[in-house]
Amino acid sequence: MTEYLLAVNGNLDEDAADTRTMEDYQPVFEAVAQFNQNLRAEGAWVFAGGLLPVETTTTVDNTGSAPVVTDGPFVESKEYLGGFWVIEAPDLDAALEWAKEGSQACGGRVEVRPFQGEADDAAQRAGTAATADIAG
Repeated sequence: MTEYLLAVNGNLDEDAADTRTMEDYQPVFEAVAQFNQNLRAEGAWVFAGGLLPVETTTTVDNTGSAPVVTDGPFVESKEYLGGFWVIEAPDLDAALEWAKEGSQACGGRVEVRPFQGEADDAAQRAGTAATADIAG
């Protein structure tokens, strides 16, 4: 099985216009808890996490001659990562079905992205070898 990242993306403009209270969010919390339980029951759960607001971000860049630590995200954007699930699914179609359920539960957009893994690496090597055989 392949692991997939289900990334919940937020938007600062939408957040600024949101007037809901914590009490108003209770149904969302309950829906996400139920979604998490569904993932566990089906054996798809790996782990998940919600992130603190984007203002709490600190970025570290140690690609130059000295490390640079700055407050805030690396990319200045209205879009941000608000939380995530890491799941196991047999294929992308199954991961997309989970993402649909997760999006409905959390009330946000969910981006699906597979992790690199041994199976992917082996398939890539096999594909490279097959290409070399054809070209050779």
